[in-house]
Amino acid sequence: MEIINPSGKKTVRLSTKWLGRELTLEVNRVGFRSTSSVLVTYGDTVVLGSVVVGTKPVVQDFFPLSISYEEKFYAAGKISGSRFIKREGKPSDEAVLVGRLIDRPIRPLFPKGYRQEVQVVCTVLSMDPAFRPDCVAMIAASSALMNAGIPFDGPVAGIRIGRIGGEFKGFLSPEEREKSPLDLVVACKDGKVMMVEAGANEVPEEMIIEAMHWAVSKVQPVLDLQRELSKHVDAPEQEYELVLPDDEIMEEVAKWTEGKFGSKVRGNVMERAQILDDLKYAMHDEFALLHGEGKTDNEKVEWYDENLRDVYDQAFELAVHKEVRRGILEEGVRPDGRKLDEVRPLSSQVGILPRAHGSSLFTRGVTQAMNIVTLASLSYSQEVDTMEVTEGRRRYMHHYNAPPYTVGEPGRIGSPGRREIGHGYLAERALTPVLPSEEEFPYAIRSVTEIMSQNGSTSMAATCSSCMALLDAGVPLKRPVSGVAMGLMVDVEKGAEITADDIDKAYVLTDLMDAEDFAGDMDFKVTGTSEGITALQMDMKVHGLPVEIMEKALKQSHAGRMFILEHIKEVISEPAEVSEYAPRIEKIQIKPEKIGSVIGKGGETINKITSETGTEVNIEESGLVTVAGSNAESIQKALDWIHALTDEPEVGRIYTGKVMSIKDFGAFVNILPGVDGMLHISQITDKRLKKVTDALNVGDEVKVKLTAIDQRGKLSLSMIGVEQG
Repeated sequence: MEIINPSGKKTVRLSTKWLGRELTLEVNRVGFRSTSSVLVTYGDTVVLGSVVVGTKPVVQDFFPLSISYEEKFYAAGKISGSRFIKREGKPSDEAVLVGRLIDRPIRPLFPKGYRQEVQVVCTVLSMDPAFRPDCVAMIAASSALMNAGIPFDGPVAGIRIGRIGGEFKGFLSPEEREKSPLDLVVACKDGKVMMVEAGANEVPEEMIIEAMHWAVSKVQPVLDLQRELSKHVDAPEQEYELVLPDDEIMEEVAKWTEGKFGSKVRGNVMERAQILDDLKYAMHDEFALLHGEGKTDNEKVEWYDENLRDVYDQAFELAVHKEVRRGILEEGVRPDGRKLDEVRPLSSQVGILPRAHGSSLFTRGVTQAMNIVTLASLSYSQEVDTMEVTEGRRRYMHHYNAPPYTVGEPGRIGSPGRREIGHGYLAERALTPVLPSEEEFPYAIRSVTEIMSQNGSTSMAATCSSCMALLDAGVPLKRPVSGVAMGLMVDVEKGAEITADDIDKAYVLTDLMDAEDFAGDMDFKVTGTSEGITALQMDMKVHGLPVEIMEKALKQSHAGRMFILEHIKEVISEPAEVSEYAPRIEKIQIKPEKIGSVIGKGGETINKITSETGTEVNIEESGLVTVAGSNAESIQKALDWIHALTDEPEVGRIYTGKVMSIKDFGAFVNILPGVDGMLHISQITDKRLKKVTDALNVGDEVKVKLTAIDQRGKLSLSMIGVEQG
């Protein structure tokens, strides 16, 4: 039955075959009051992309775009696993990360100075368990923006790519993602890449490049479908006014700053910042006097008000960015005097906090990151309950904090924002592939990076400091991991399309700093080991780049990453001893069918073990049992108890048993719960005994060796040669 749209518009539904499934875009079926709404269906996944555009420009110095990704438990046929909260509330970290994933390729496609408030909401209404819905949500956001009548230079579309059987594949199933060495999201726009994000199991750079080429070749049908839908909708263009710097003020500031930069503002970063501040304040004074001609010194301040000063400050900052770019493109000189492929000075320490289980301080130029690692039993792992994950657990957690003082400014300190969550996730993803298994190292691990000072690429500093702190905590990493931030400036006219032919005009910067980031065309972060890449994040500031230029940047990153990796190895290359302040954890493997014996009825047995030994016992479904405690004696007592409950008799093993009864021919000794063996009189001692009671009495505790188990399951024991402690 056709839905009646109150505005009289007809439902438009367009479809295409894409990567083995039908992709459908539909408008005018839902969301009548929004500026634009598109319903996207792919397989059994349905995502609503909605856009609302504000009617007036917002008075602020940035584009007020917000993109939200809304997870709905009902989309997966679930009710929240929380005992107390059943409705969706604060977005999970995973939802925040997907919102950020969608934002990054879309934000650069709006013109500079656009200040209308734009809110994009991607709501997952139905989720096909065969693949993740994030890239479908990206298509929904792009499609809705294409039909909103605003200056969005789209469309864009993304693919999540893996590698199965030596071939690239999009939209992998959860089982396939577990097997794939690569988990890569590529957002594309007409043969160019807008954004890349990857997690990988030490893959070579060449595989990443191949995957980007594959994505660019596969995504075009989705872009064409969005454009076709936009033609059908034919949304009226909304009026807007770009908020751009005043041309006269820009020219005035450019003329005033001419000859005042150059070598004067190159070199030491801290001195450079002070010189630029002094120049800016000198500009304030001179222009205030110039425009306040005939007034007293006190009166000139009244004319040079705060709003006008902000306009001049913005013009000054743009002049600084232009000078940074000019110095690199024309002279090959960076703001701090480095060569294009040079890493800032490095210095690091480990073990800097006496009570922490592991700690480090990584300093690269002015950027500084302290990392603290805490170890705990596996029961402290984070339970994950999201729309996509039914039963999940994070054993390794990386959290990132960067208070306002780290950039030398006052500011509000609150809960982590999208940036903090994103940076922490990138560093976490970088280290995950080299962590030991739970069987090898049965600990939950929390790594916290406290940024101490910022001047570019704190996420990579977080990665490096985390690696060192993990080793300092005694975590046996497979290999050390390092990370480097890279920048790119392409020497083409402003607004010109960048093609593969411009590769010789592309200047790649190793170890990006803030001043270069603001003035550049792309920034990306690469982490990995000596064997390959573990994580990757690329963001454009231009309207897409050809893969060939990105390949050039990625290849240069390898040398920088290896340079930093050698520095890490010089500081700490092997895991230290686990801290005396960390809990001691031992593990044993039992048969899964024996788990009930350890837990007992209603948890009675396991509660008794923990209360009497003072330990913490954790049992996995696989039968892995970990025992955590403050001292070795209590842990061993708990382990012996668990062994007694779960062990099966093993020939050749020595047991501590209790004499249960005495016969003329020997004694029956209990060696395991419910398991008795026969200790013949001839096996009590190598000397001749007249009767058993000459050596043993009921209730005695003895050590015996299990020498045989006959066909009927009867056990033969011996004390001969067994030391009785």
